[in-house]
Amino acid sequence: MNKIKTLSALLALTLAAASHAATTRDTWVVNDVYNYNHIYATTDSADLATKMSTMNSSAYSFYRGTADIFFHDMTTLPASAYANSATAHTWIGGDTHIGNFGAWQDSAGKAVFGVNDYDTGYLGQYVWDLRRAATSVVLAGRENGIKDADITTAINTLVTAYLTQLGAFNGSSTEKTFQLTTSNTSSVVKDVISAAAEDKRSDLLAKYSTVSSSKRTFLTSSTLVKPGTATYNAVVAAVATYVSTISSGKQYAASFYTVKDVRQKLGSGTGSLGRLRYYALLEGPSTSTSDDVIIELKQEATSDVAIANPAGLSTGDYANNEGDRVARTAKALVLNADVLIGYTSINGVPYYVHEKSPFAEDFDYTDLSSASKLNTAMTYIGQALASAHALADQDYDSSVVPYAIETEILNAVTSQAGLKTELVNFAFGYADQVNLDWASFKKAYAAGTPLY
Repeated sequence: MNKIKTLSALLALTLAAASHAATTRDTWVVNDVYNYNHIYATTDSADLATKMSTMNSSAYSFYRGTADIFFHDMTTLPASAYANSATAHTWIGGDTHIGNFGAWQDSAGKAVFGVNDYDTGYLGQYVWDLRRAATSVVLAGRENGIKDADITTAINTLVTAYLTQLGAFNGSSTEKTFQLTTSNTSSVVKDVISAAAEDKRSDLLAKYSTVSSSKRTFLTSSTLVKPGTATYNAVVAAVATYVSTISSGKQYAASFYTVKDVRQKLGSGTGSLGRLRYYALLEGPSTSTSDDVIIELKQEATSDVAIANPAGLSTGDYANNEGDRVARTAKALVLNADVLIGYTSINGVPYYVHEKSPFAEDFDYTDLSSASKLNTAMTYIGQALASAHALADQDYDSSVVPYAIETEILNAVTSQAGLKTELVNFAFGYADQVNLDWASFKKAYAAGTPLY
C-alpha cells in the first residue's frame, strides 16, 4: 500500500469534516469505555476497577484514560489548516498529555527530560500530539486553579518553543545532540531532572525486593503479586525470547538476563490499566545482589492513533508485534535510549520490554501550581516534543519516514500566529467535550453501570 496516497486520502477526508461543537453523548461514551476495556476484564479486572476509580476522580484523569476517544474524534473534527499529507507521516507519541513527560538517566548516564511514554507511538499528524498536549494543559491548569488567560499564554509558549526548536534543527543535525538537562532548564522541570540525577539503584531495589541468605527476591504486596507456576514459567521463557530482540551489539553476557524472580505488577499507569504487566528480576552484570536489574514486561495492543490513521504504520515495520512497535517508538523518540529495550510474547500476546529504571522520575502536573510554573514548563514540553518528532524521521529509519519531518512541518506552518490561535481554540473547545464526556462517565459510574 502506498502510505503517502493513503495519508493524502485521509487528510482530504478529514479536511471535509464539519465543525464540531461539544455535545453530550452519554450512551456513546459509556459504550466506548466498556468496549475498549472489556477485552481485559477476564485477565486483570482488579486493575480495571482501579482505572475506573481513577478516571472518575477528575476530568484530566478521565482524559488520560481515554486516548481512544480522542482519536475517534480526530476522524470527525476538522483537520489543522497547518497540516498536509507529508506532516501526517510524523512518528508521534500519540498519548502526549503533559503527564507523559518525565526525567531519567539515559544510557550514557546523563539526566535528561523528555517524552517518556511510548505505548501509543505510531505515524500520524504532528498536530495530534500538539492538540492532545494543549488540551491536557487546559484540563490540568484548571484543576490547579490557573486562569484561562494564563493557560492560553502557556499553550502559546508551547507552540512557540516547539516551532523554534524545529527551526533550530532544520537544515542541521543538531537534533542528534540536543537534550534537556539541568544546564538548560529551570523551575519544576529542572527539579525533576535533578531528582533523576540523584536516584540510586539501591533505592529501587529496596522498594521492590529484599535480600535473604545472599539471594534477592521480590517483595510481595497488594500491587506486587506472585503469579502461578505456569505464568511464572511463561514469563521466564518470554525473557529468553526477548533477549534475541536486542541488537547483538547491545546485548550483555547471557548470565545478565538470568531470571531470579517474577511478579505481576498492579496499579501502574492510567490508560494502560487492565493490561498485564510483569516485573522480572535479573542477575545483572555480576552475581552481587547490589547490581540486580528489574525489567518490565508490559502487554501491548494496537495503537489508538490507528483509529484515525489506519495502516499508517505497516505491521511489517514492527515485526507484526505491538510490543516491537512500542520498542521502536521508544528508540525513535529519544537519544541514548535504554539498551534493554526489546519485545516478546507471552501466550501469543505481545509485550514491550524495558528496564524499570532506577533513575527515572515522573513529571507531576500538580507541581505546576502557578501561571509562571506552567508557562515555564511549556517551553521545555515544546522543546521535548520537537526533539522527539525530529529524531524519529529519516534520522532513525528512512524506510518509515523518508524525509526530515522538521522541514515538512515548518513548511506547513505558514503562520505561527495562526497555529497558536487554532490550537488554543481547539484545546479549550475539546476540554469542554472532555468535561461533558467525563460527566457522562461519572453518571454511569455512580449508577453502577458496567464499564468493563
